[in-house]
Amino acid sequence: MTAVCRISKLNHSQKQAIPVVRCQRLHCSLGVCQRPAPPTREGPRVSSSSLWSSCLAAPSTGLTMTAKGDKEGQAWANSDGTGRKASVWGVTGTAGEVLSLMGTLFLLTMCPAFIMFMWTIHSKFGGSLQHFASFAMQDGWQGVIGLLPSPTRAAWIYFAVFGIFEAALQLLLPGKTTYGPVTPKGNVPVYKANGVAAYVTTLMMLALLWRLDLFNPAQVYDKFGEILMVTNIFALGLCVFLNVKGLVAPSSTDSGSTGNIIYNFWWGTELYPRIGKHFDIKVWTNCRMGMVSWGVIILCFAAKQYEALGYVADSMVVSVLIMEVYIFKFFLWESSYMKTMDIAHDRAGYYLCWGCLNWVPGVYTSPAMFLVGHPVELGLPLAATMAVVGLAFVYINYDADRQRQAFRAEGGKGKIWGKTPKKVEAQYVTADNEIKTSLLLASGWWGLARHFHYVPEIMASVFWTLPGLFSHPLHWFYVVYLILLLLDRGFRDDQRCRSKYGKYWDRYCEIVKYRIIPGIY
Repeated sequence: MTAVCRISKLNHSQKQAIPVVRCQRLHCSLGVCQRPAPPTREGPRVSSSSLWSSCLAAPSTGLTMTAKGDKEGQAWANSDGTGRKASVWGVTGTAGEVLSLMGTLFLLTMCPAFIMFMWTIHSKFGGSLQHFASFAMQDGWQGVIGLLPSPTRAAWIYFAVFGIFEAALQLLLPGKTTYGPVTPKGNVPVYKANGVAAYVTTLMMLALLWRLDLFNPAQVYDKFGEILMVTNIFALGLCVFLNVKGLVAPSSTDSGSTGNIIYNFWWGTELYPRIGKHFDIKVWTNCRMGMVSWGVIILCFAAKQYEALGYVADSMVVSVLIMEVYIFKFFLWESSYMKTMDIAHDRAGYYLCWGCLNWVPGVYTSPAMFLVGHPVELGLPLAATMAVVGLAFVYINYDADRQRQAFRAEGGKGKIWGKTPKKVEAQYVTADNEIKTSLLLASGWWGLARHFHYVPEIMASVFWTLPGLFSHPLHWFYVVYLILLLLDRGFRDDQRCRSKYGKYWDRYCEIVKYRIIPGIY
């Protein structure tokens, strides 16, 4: 018996980690019910689906039937929602397979080294690539390797205390029950939405410990390289554990091998791994250890600047303010995050779990990391302008997500910008041959481009990086990375949605012609 089961299996076990309920009501706004549905007679039965990742889909009524129907979405179901694996940006066949494998090996080996050297360059060379290159040429790679920190006992304690504290908050804090989208295998994960409470509690605890002189947040900056070494070691071990777990003791039927040990490690073998019934590993790595740590670390960097200078520069205030509001916005929207690619599509492997445990704290915090040693004084007019514009882009990003969420909750019947929204009723097929229907939103922000919400997200990152100005290009790495990440994500999401919805996605693309940037791309 797997941890995720269908409604017909719920009465046979009490050990399910992710209860699955099939909605039998015509107008269920969630796509799932909180109680078992009544038995139905043989033949067609009514079902409803919820949003699948970031495909802009909302729940809609549709017939669930075993009779033959439009099977264009069957490839999505049979591939566990991953679409075509042997392709990279449209390059298919042998070339696509080779390119995919080489790219995966490159990222597996280079990403851990990159975050360590990024920290080293910022902390020891003032963020200057030129100074780092001069040192490397003079002392050689042996000298460069000698700069790297070691995983100290103190770093292990910092990481362990924070990780256990966040796990406890995830399990113990109250929260509204929320649901993920229907998976290719027909499962529906259940979550407890307590992200805002966890984030606020963490920040309050940080402030309390600092106020009582029990913890100096500036020490996080001093030991940050050591902490990154610890998170690297832990994350690699976690990825090995998750790979074995997904093959031996998966928490759901949405699991299994990719057929390649390298891809297994990179991509993962399980979509929704849990320990016990309630501890969701992806929520812990992505939301608690990733997003919460981002918000905590940048405050610690600001504390380090205060300790060194006796004040916090306005550039640091602007950068940290925009990032903190963005992170808080994320937790306000956390229940909808459970329906995005990260959770509903990407499995728990190196790409996701190592990335959230290392790449997020090591790279996403880099604008504030740079400012610790470069206290740029912007002046009130320029600082205020940057803050207002940056926060405006954060709001647009939030409003786009809110708009889609409201559209989903209202079953596509509400007004958007004062008008009845355009939508496409798209059918897809699950692995057990059930035909379901989703609504694809084609109005409001989502009528401008299929992934327009990426634009304000990129622009917000520009404005929390801009306070550091342009003295060193490494300071801008996060913005460049984010652009490449979202371009790739938009491409992958389109591929997956086309695999899932077939001709309905083509129809949707005829209405919303641009992928990300209206009128351009």
